[in-house]
Amino acid sequence: MTPRPDTSATARPTGAAAGPAPLRAPQAPPAPTPFPTAATEPPRARHVRPRTLVLLAVIPLTAFLAWGAAHAASLVASWTGGRPGGMALAWLVSFLLLWWVPLSWLERPRTAPPAARPALDVLTVTVQIPVYNEDPEALRACLDSVLRQTRPVQRIRVVDDGSVDDDGNPFTYDDVRAELLRHTRAPGTPEVTWNRTPNRGKRHAQMTVLADDDADVFVTLDSDSVLDPHAVEEGLKPFADPKVTSVAGQVLVLNHDANALTRMINLLYLPFTRGLRSAQSVLGRVTINSGTLAFYRADIVRGAAGVYENETFRGRPMQMNDDSMLTFYGLLAGDTVHQPSSLVFTLAPERPGHYLRQQMRWMRGTTVRHLWWLRYLPATGIVFWTTVAEYVHILLGLAIPVAVLAQPDLRGHLGTLLLSGLAIATAMSYLMALRLFTVRRSDMTTRQALLLFALAPVAALWRAVVLRPMYLYAMATCHRINRWGTRTTVEVGL
Repeated sequence: MTPRPDTSATARPTGAAAGPAPLRAPQAPPAPTPFPTAATEPPRARHVRPRTLVLLAVIPLTAFLAWGAAHAASLVASWTGGRPGGMALAWLVSFLLLWWVPLSWLERPRTAPPAARPALDVLTVTVQIPVYNEDPEALRACLDSVLRQTRPVQRIRVVDDGSVDDDGNPFTYDDVRAELLRHTRAPGTPEVTWNRTPNRGKRHAQMTVLADDDADVFVTLDSDSVLDPHAVEEGLKPFADPKVTSVAGQVLVLNHDANALTRMINLLYLPFTRGLRSAQSVLGRVTINSGTLAFYRADIVRGAAGVYENETFRGRPMQMNDDSMLTFYGLLAGDTVHQPSSLVFTLAPERPGHYLRQQMRWMRGTTVRHLWWLRYLPATGIVFWTTVAEYVHILLGLAIPVAVLAQPDLRGHLGTLLLSGLAIATAMSYLMALRLFTVRRSDMTTRQALLLFALAPVAALWRAVVLRPMYLYAMATCHRINRWGTRTTVEVGL
């Protein structure tokens, strides 16, 4: 069935960024004012230097060049040898559909030319933090990290979306709220608002305060996430280019060593957070700027007020993929990019049930968004064809095993094909895991990073055996998008 969205949900936002955001009068930057009761010193991270990145990139780029040449030679040999019915073409197409893996290594942090820096310095920046059933210590650490920024923000807008405790009674954050207000009373510190609303979902919580906020840039930040001190400073740099409408921060797992699941999540995040998203950023067409940390020209978000929070799919309220919808508005207006030097640490699920519910929610929401991209973005554009390529890749993943089993000459070599596939999958997992070393973290030792790298094939096996079948199920049930589906109580603590 063809999805029929609200017609208003596809309207081009008003005030689309035809030029740079308006400038404000300069403001004296306040000194960082950390919460004295924050549990621990926040972690720090930095993107590696260009020279290190080049050294790391040599391995995957060389491997892909050799692998592509081998596939092309195999296809030529198949045709010249009179065996057009072989699998050489299917293997070559499968290889080409991994275009994003080598392209991701061309990404570099975006910089602002000296002449543009004064304009960035005077932008009014609002950080919006929606809260629902959050661990108070995690929320305290999140707010503390905002106050520690080397480039201060002007406003902090916290909205508690009707949090409740295990008994269903209101769950408030009075101590955290009072502490935040106490530390932002001094002149030059951010203006703070703290609202509590009936539970209507993340989108309504965001637009409660953003629809009428006159800032130049909005920052969306999840309440279970902690900013690196340079995150805002680095995240604003791409806006020196007037074509840029939205910027994604780079997401790292905060509780990376909590248990076996969080260790594996470090690896499972890589293909998207430092793979596909990085490759899309090289082209200026990032499709999902994660809500964990994202920056938007504020006029785009304000222009979507009343539409964004009321999106529907097949007559049901769309409660998922809020970040991809905001990025969609950015795509309609200009370029959307990833800034690998704007780093944020986020709490990952520590229990399988929580993790699987989160993944199902993401998969269903992404399926709906794929339909939006195919319907409303130009058929001549990159996003349209990369979305088509993703579905071709899924189809080939199902069709190739069937074709192998259906052809007697290939079926006789099934064992060899399985071993070859295992070797290729293992090599691919290690090539992707090299992205681990593009970031240096204060909270991860070299030994921990090397151990994660060694476990890369385990994550690849999990992706093939668990996540891929889940994705197929999510595609078939993508209409179930009217429930948030992950957090009924506090599920992850700091």
